[in-house]
Amino acid sequence: MPVKTFRPLTPGRRFLTVSDFSNITKKKPEKKLVKTKKKTGGRNCYGRITARAIGGGHKQKIRTVDFRRNKHGVEAEVIAIEYDPMRSARLALLQYSDGEKRYIVAPVGMEIGTKLMSGPEAPAEVGNSMPLGSIPVATPVHNIELIPGRGGQIARTAGSFATLMSRDGDYAQIKMPSGEIRRIHCKCQATIGQVGNTDHEKIIIGKAGRNRHLGRRPMTRGLVRNPVDHPNGGGNGKSKGGGGRQHLVSPWGLLAKGYKTRNKHKTSNKFILVRRDGRPNKLK
Repeated sequence: MPVKTFRPLTPGRRFLTVSDFSNITKKKPEKKLVKTKKKTGGRNCYGRITARAIGGGHKQKIRTVDFRRNKHGVEAEVIAIEYDPMRSARLALLQYSDGEKRYIVAPVGMEIGTKLMSGPEAPAEVGNSMPLGSIPVATPVHNIELIPGRGGQIARTAGSFATLMSRDGDYAQIKMPSGEIRRIHCKCQATIGQVGNTDHEKIIIGKAGRNRHLGRRPMTRGLVRNPVDHPNGGGNGKSKGGGGRQHLVSPWGLLAKGYKTRNKHKTSNKFILVRRDGRPNKLK
């Protein structure tokens, strides 16, 4: 989908780009499939801030998206392509032959009138959800399950996809969008195709107010704070004591760069064949 630019009549519009929304066919969402999002401002149940730089933003409604695609053997028709303020991808509104309506993440090439189906007997076409054991090798897939029946968890953002590389016994080898190669059970479902709205990565925020509309508040860097406020703070300009020559850490002293946060003894390590940096996984 093309990206819209503006004449630089004001500083805020000089670099601003937005989607042109040319493929959106329905403006108002399906009432039975939405609910109002509750804003927390980054605070927990005790009113204490646990996630900083969160607050404000435009009112949003949560679309109930079907990531399980568990209506097997029932044909559905795409009746609308809609905008979702909560995610970068577009949504496709499906109407099944029994009258039920559900949202799914819209892949590239999805149009109104397209017939879809899920289940092991579905044809290997874009938008159909099938077990990994039934999908042809070298097919791009998205909305991939990690546990059968849990629902898709991988490759759901705009433009993302994974590749089914091979199958060995009960497991399929999937190349993730990050480059990691992982073994996933063949009973796990995945949707064929690449997630749509591939031009999302070309969008430029352009001005600070647009981030505020998204609910993102400003945050000062730790380096420019005082020593009492941050481990990296203090000093006249950049100094050894707190001016940027020490290791970058969080406000609570946890290393921010180069520190491995993944548990060495995580049970899912045995399913990772190649790490995302291209090296073989030695934590099996």
